[in-house]
Amino acid sequence: MTTKSTIRRIVPPWFALLGLLGLLGLLGQVGPLSAQQGSEETKPQQLEDPGILHFEVTRADSEITIDAKLDEPAWKDALSIPLAYEWFPGDNVVPPVATECLVTYDHHNLYVAFIAHDPHPEQIRAHLMDRDNVRLFVQNDHVGFQVDPFNDQRRAFQFRINPLGVQVDAVFSEIDQVEDFSWDAIWKSRGRITDEGYVVEAAVPLEQLRFPRTEGDQTWGFEAFRNYPRSARHRISSKYTDRNKDCTLCQENKISGLSGIRPGLNVELDPTVTVQRTDVRPQFPDGSLESGDTDTEAGLSGRWGITPNVTLSGTVNPDFSQVEADSAQLEVNTRFALFYPEKRPFFLEGADFYTTPLQAVFTRTVADPAWGAKVTGKEGKNAVGAFIARDRQTNLLLPSNQGSRFAFLDDEVTSSVFRYRRDVGANSTLGVLYTGRNGNDYNNDLYGLDGFLRFNSSNALRFQYLRSDTSYPTGSGLGRDLTGDGWLLQYDYLSRNWVATLSHTDLSDDFRADSGFVPRVDVQTSEGRLLRRVWGNGDTWYDQLIFGVNALYTEDQAGNKTDDNVQLVFDYIGPYQTAVEVTASKASELYIDQLYDTDRQSVELQMKPTGDLAFSLRAETGKAIDFTNAQSADIVEIQPGLEMRVGRHVNLRLDHVRQRLDVDAGELYTVDLSQALMVYQFSTRAFVRAIFQYQDLQQNPDAYPVPVREEQKDLFTQLLFSYEVNPQTVLFLGYNDTRQGTEQFSLTQRDRTFFFKVGYALLF
Repeated sequence: MTTKSTIRRIVPPWFALLGLLGLLGLLGQVGPLSAQQGSEETKPQQLEDPGILHFEVTRADSEITIDAKLDEPAWKDALSIPLAYEWFPGDNVVPPVATECLVTYDHHNLYVAFIAHDPHPEQIRAHLMDRDNVRLFVQNDHVGFQVDPFNDQRRAFQFRINPLGVQVDAVFSEIDQVEDFSWDAIWKSRGRITDEGYVVEAAVPLEQLRFPRTEGDQTWGFEAFRNYPRSARHRISSKYTDRNKDCTLCQENKISGLSGIRPGLNVELDPTVTVQRTDVRPQFPDGSLESGDTDTEAGLSGRWGITPNVTLSGTVNPDFSQVEADSAQLEVNTRFALFYPEKRPFFLEGADFYTTPLQAVFTRTVADPAWGAKVTGKEGKNAVGAFIARDRQTNLLLPSNQGSRFAFLDDEVTSSVFRYRRDVGANSTLGVLYTGRNGNDYNNDLYGLDGFLRFNSSNALRFQYLRSDTSYPTGSGLGRDLTGDGWLLQYDYLSRNWVATLSHTDLSDDFRADSGFVPRVDVQTSEGRLLRRVWGNGDTWYDQLIFGVNALYTEDQAGNKTDDNVQLVFDYIGPYQTAVEVTASKASELYIDQLYDTDRQSVELQMKPTGDLAFSLRAETGKAIDFTNAQSADIVEIQPGLEMRVGRHVNLRLDHVRQRLDVDAGELYTVDLSQALMVYQFSTRAFVRAIFQYQDLQQNPDAYPVPVREEQKDLFTQLLFSYEVNPQTVLFLGYNDTRQGTEQFSLTQRDRTFFFKVGYALLF
């Protein structure tokens, strides 16, 4: 058996860092793989700030077919916008490749095309994939554009296309600094690789956007951009980017001349049919697998643009199922609830309207709704979001200072959320929030006020205050009626070379956000961060270095220290899209009235040496707490990852986590969690995908005061075929399977599910 002293030597972070930096330094001496390999190296030319540029768009004088050929007369007279600036790794220098963006419009569509030159088109990184596969997409060559139709520098729509026409779309929130890729629009795009690079053509229906109601000319914020990944991931834009400004939309250029445009009727109906059968083994593990009943459900969702900027959505007997399985997470030796992101389309649309500093809205709390309705939109300076849903079950997250647990009630519950936010000044907002969950003998109501105040381009303040009233059913064992409050205050500073954050969060013992995700209460937490950024200049062996410190201190409401952590951070970004992060922390944590040392050291590496290969490795070692037995422990965790692409059609991703905990009595447990994802993409519309998730937990019964299993194995598999015309016109055919094994029996099938779903989008 490996001793604890040997385990500590498995991953020596500082030695690994020295070796890695030595290798990268050598690569820097040799010279990184040039973006224009084979050509003479020249120092990038620095460009001056031209200020905000204004462009005039003209209406298309002929029909346009989306085929990536640009042979229609309308393109000859279209607005041409050069992508003149590389903002990373270069600081507003002449890009290594030339790119031209063309823009025009008619009564129905906004048309955007790109001519992306490349001196080495054989090096273009382009793969077929499902739309919005952001993790893989950003490793590809691609172009895109972002429009701020209200020109208020708060919210923008983003569209990206790779050389094969694969789509990604998002909503960008300046206030929250979030790109929400869950937003889906129905639009057309095509891409074509040529001898000189590639060409992309796109048409976005005007009814998919929101913009002011006016008969005259409109002015929109606009940015065209290009991702050029070679040794470095070159980020190229049509706008000058000032690194001293902590805002994106405030630096966008403007397009004018959009006149006489208005959305259409903007009515969409999305009927769905889902057929599912689940077979189970009632007498597990010895009984036979029994076939379940076939369950067929028809549903209907609809969307109506009440105004060009306000949308009403509703659904009856909805299909809220998610097709893709959640990524598995280790749940061994944890005491707080794990977070799994929302993936259901009904809730994802307009999700950024409900974002606040404290996560008071988390729609996965609505588990099995019978119906739902919502409205989102913005008129002038006023933004509103509201939804209501009737849930067939009540699931509760019960938080405390020392842990959280789930509870369930059989009664139905109505969940409702109302959010209002008003623009204040040039770049600030104030908002109010209400959330409610009301059942037969249960209710949770939450009220709040929040704000974002931007003093200038580098300094901003966020705040939020919430108050909750909660009543649990009599005899449920969940506690008394509760009234509590919570608040957060955060100051942010960002400039070219410095990043600083100071924040304080206070959540009372009786605070409950049952419509959100707040797994810990009874805390008073102060946090601070200070980072120094050092930028490369194109001739250095690094693109960026970051040195910094993070600090945290938490007390409960009685004033007892429960957590503290001071962490030193070093980040490196360099050739071959290499990113390294090294951390060392001095920390302690309270558990059952005892303060434990939880000092940790970690190294994380990510590298993309070619367009077909990416890998990562994270290693952590230090002190931990054995929560089961309330004792100090030593922890070692290693997480390797690999992603490979074979040709344009095949993608393989492998991830693994191994965690080992040792205590004075010896090894407590070792757990391995492996995940594999294999995809064959027939086209931009169709793919077949297999997912495997396998966990192997080995425990030492002699080290536990109570009986435990010596071995437990869990296997989940999913096979899925998908054909997707657009985000709502889809066909899914799939199979799920779960198996379990222990030291007493091998992996045995516990259940299996067959499912079929078809949906169709009707646009009016």
